[in-house]
Amino acid sequence: MAFVVVGDSESLESALKRFKRKVQQEAIIKEIKKHSVYYKPGEKRRMKDAQARKRMRRRLKREREFEYY
Repeated sequence: MAFVVVGDSESLESALKRFKRKVQQEAIIKEIKKHSVYYKPGEKRRMKDAQARKRMRRRLKREREFEYY
């Protein structure tokens, strides 16, 4: 769980910024969104396969760019 300790001389805005940054670093929002919707097992598998294809395309694209150097 993310929390920040607010100092005596610290403004509320800066403490809120630090809290938002900490929540983003710990990927709390991402985890909540992931668990907020139910996906069927087949749908999860298709999404996982699509992500793998996307990663592979990116990797191949980067490798092709380095071949020209």
